[in-house]
Amino acid sequence: MSSVQRELSDVVIIGSGVGGGSVAWQLAGSGAQVLVLERGPFLPREAQNWDLEEIFVRQRYKTQELWYADGRAFRPGMFYFVGGLSKFYGTAMFRFRERDFECVQHEEGESPAWPIRYAQLEPWYTLAERLFGVRGQAGIDPTEPARSAGFEHPPIPHEPVLQAIHERLQAQGLAPFAMPSAIDFGAGGRCLRCSNCDALPCKVDAKGDAEMRLIRPALEHANVELRTGVRVERLLTDDSGRRITAVDVLHDGVRKRICGKLFVLSAGAINSAALLLRSANGAHPRGLANSSDVVGRHYMTHNTTALMAVHPLRRNRTHFPKTLAVHDFYFGDPTHGYDYPLGSLQLLGKIREPMLRGPLGHLPKMLRSLLAQHSVDWYAQSEDLPDPDSRVSVRADGAINLHWKRSNLRAHQRWVAKCREILRATGYPLVLAKGFGTEVVSHQCGTVRFGADAKTSALDALCRAWDHENLYVVDAGFFPSSAAVNPALTVAAQALRVGQHIREQVL
Repeated sequence: MSSVQRELSDVVIIGSGVGGGSVAWQLAGSGAQVLVLERGPFLPREAQNWDLEEIFVRQRYKTQELWYADGRAFRPGMFYFVGGLSKFYGTAMFRFRERDFECVQHEEGESPAWPIRYAQLEPWYTLAERLFGVRGQAGIDPTEPARSAGFEHPPIPHEPVLQAIHERLQAQGLAPFAMPSAIDFGAGGRCLRCSNCDALPCKVDAKGDAEMRLIRPALEHANVELRTGVRVERLLTDDSGRRITAVDVLHDGVRKRICGKLFVLSAGAINSAALLLRSANGAHPRGLANSSDVVGRHYMTHNTTALMAVHPLRRNRTHFPKTLAVHDFYFGDPTHGYDYPLGSLQLLGKIREPMLRGPLGHLPKMLRSLLAQHSVDWYAQSEDLPDPDSRVSVRADGAINLHWKRSNLRAHQRWVAKCREILRATGYPLVLAKGFGTEVVSHQCGTVRFGADAKTSALDALCRAWDHENLYVVDAGFFPSSAAVNPALTVAAQALRVGQHIREQVL
């Protein structure tokens, strides 16, 4: 090592996304010295933030690293910046349903129970919604869980095309509702109601992401330091293997060792699992936190399909479409004799021609442009079930290998067919569908699961590793199941809960 730094911090947080950012926010202003390590830089505010050619064709911000899917190399949809993947998310902030925390039977298997229940996380959901500035309306979603308080901010109103669809959905007997969205909208807000939100960074800082809502407020306190350009390569333990003592990092090309008293790993479900596996030592030959052999296993990322509802004579001039969702069939379609969960349907950001170059590259550009101009764009999402053979592993050359064993596809195909039926009934005769594959890892979860038994889980109910008394893993890797809604708010809620526990009972 070219440099060794001793007892640099009381708490070392690896990753500045929603999980790591929430823990840092909770520890800000405490007596502990907190160091947040982020492998990427701050994402620059520049014209290219909203340049579709740069984002979707040249892939300006996407990582250059290669992962593998059982030998096939690919560039994953990963973005390494302060704020993590939330810099590019579509602002959707859903609570899991109460039943999502319980054992749920699906057509092709079982979704296991969590070691905590919704009621334990509810106050933290409320705090997370406030911190992220989530806008919504309580009491409309037919599967909405119990709430101790309504949304602090009203929902973003529909634009005319979407208001008409909302009414046509209601005419079908459905209960469409305002999609909860974390965005600084309304009087005095930063939001310009542009078309550049979902899958793009916000150059006016209107998106409620982890950088803006967690990291920057935490850095206002003298006890929190953020260090960018730091890639953590390995966690080190003491001779007993029970305590993490340091991390080996590559910082701006220089290898260093950073020591600490407590470590919070929040690098994302895939990278966190890979880092634990790479950190194997004599006491833990299968990797850290892995006496149960579950680290890297049970990888999930949702079964998802993009739907373009097209009317050849009706142009969609909507700018910000992320205002509408449908959950009537989240837990099944009993009126048609189907009692297993189906999923959620929500609006995507507005699709435009450069976004279609990949999936519809065989079509002429003019036709792609016409489709984009005349489409209303949706996202059908179903639960991906945990399987021990669906896993993250590390190759001999150190690269990540991702084996995604697809599950619950019959239910997803049934849900996509149902969505097409619903959308045609709203007045759109043509509904195109395109599923997402292994490269899309935005909802990655399940690889370092928490539980009540050290033999079948890596973490306890507060995300502390069973094997290491001073290691917490706080990102969507702790999920035992994926549910069928976006994971960000649940990560934030649990991370806030864990952060308070660390602050009040550990430090």
